[in-house]
Amino acid sequence: MLYHRRMLKTTTAPATRKRLGLAAAEYALLKRLRTPQDVQAFLDSIPANHELNGETVQSVREVLRKRCAHCIEGAFVASCALWIHGEVPLVMHLDCEDTDYPHVVTLFRRRGAWGAISKTNGPGLRFRDPVYRTLRELAMSYFHEYSDRLGRRTLRSHSVAFDLRRVSPSLWVTSDEPCEVAQDRIVELRHYPLIANAQKRLVSRLSPFERKVAKILQYPKPAGAR
Repeated sequence: MLYHRRMLKTTTAPATRKRLGLAAAEYALLKRLRTPQDVQAFLDSIPANHELNGETVQSVREVLRKRCAHCIEGAFVASCALWIHGEVPLVMHLDCEDTDYPHVVTLFRRRGAWGAISKTNGPGLRFRDPVYRTLRELAMSYFHEYSDRLGRRTLRSHSVAFDLRRVSPSLWVTSDEPCEVAQDRIVELRHYPLIANAQKRLVSRLSPFERKVAKILQYPKPAGAR
């Protein structure tokens, strides 16, 4: 855990427009997002990507063009915005049981504590203030609300922090094609379990009230969509 708490560098030289390959207007929009809270507000303001035409892994450019995103796409945008302001573009992968969907958040650190920017359509897996001492502690803050359609709590592990500078910006910032290379790098990261196998039978399901709340969507699917 020392790696997560002390040794991980979180500041860097600001990313230039030339390095990212963005157009002037694209770069200017992201540069206006000066804080993690600004970035989160922008992500909250754009609709959820319901992937009506099949799975997508949109780049930053595609999100800005189409004005919609799901979790990893929002994480790309958030990471790019932080990088422009001199923060290392770090993401963390949250993995779960097969009955649910993994999640990706963008990490930031303030005064030695971790926080997260998160694009999600439901009420639970959202922004986290920078008050968590370790990445495990941050990941565990999502455990209670992380559930599948049957109300089973499904979060099982979190990855190490991954520096997106290790992937060419052409593969996640400006790509016109699905950003599968970047996605695969994130999914394949080393993960740490959040609960032991023996603890799984002790985990309760969401109550009927909690399940009702969990179904609330900020951006409902269009009428008639599957």
